[in-house]
Parts: sequence; C-alpha cells; structure tokens
Amino acid sequence: AQSVTQLDSQVSVSEGVLVLLRCNYSSPVSPNLFWYVQYHNQGLQLLLKYISGTTLVKGINGFEAEFKKSETSFHLTKASAHVSDAAEYFCAVSDTVPETAGELNTNLLRC
Repeated sequence: AQSVTQLDSQVSVSEGVLVLLRCNYSSPVSPNLFWYVQYHNQGLQLLLKYISGTTLVKGINGFEAEFKKSETSFHLTKASAHVSDAAEYFCAVSDTVPETAGELNTNLLRC
C-alpha cells in the first residue's frame, strides 16, 4: 500500500515570499506523484505530476515540485506567493499497479 503525508495542514504566507508545501510519500514501488489545487467554489485542477524522468517538475502558475526518492518527498514550492494562490492543495500518490488505490491528502494555503 502507498500513502502520502502532508506535514502542514495550514500554511500562511505573505505575498511575494516563498511558498513551501511539504509532502512525503510511502510506496513499495516506484510511485506516480501528483499535486492538485482547488480554488474556492471550484473543482480540483491538476497542478503538476511526476511519473518518471526529470525529478524537478514544473507546473502551472509558477509552481514546481522535486521528487526526492532518498527523502521520500515531493514538496511543492513557488518562488513568490500571490494572493490568487490562496486555495487547498492536495498531494496524491499512486503506484504503477492498476489494482491498488492511491491516497490523497491536503494542505490549506492562505495568502
């Protein structure tokens, strides 16, 4: 089984400063990792994903995440927060075996 843990349930940042949303995963096989965002009164939107290859993944709106296998982490960062970034952010993991379910976890970002 695989799981994700988001270490900060709520993060408050000022506009213009670095955003860091932490996500650690557990998976017995090579994982597929995802970050989703949900803005107020909107549905989930895929922000970025890591399947394989380059470990630094660039997403939409200036967000990026780096897959670090040795640290079992996939932290989401943005160099400069904007008020429009205020939303819920979800880290998700699934492995490459289609029969097993993934897990979704959440962070709330306030700007």
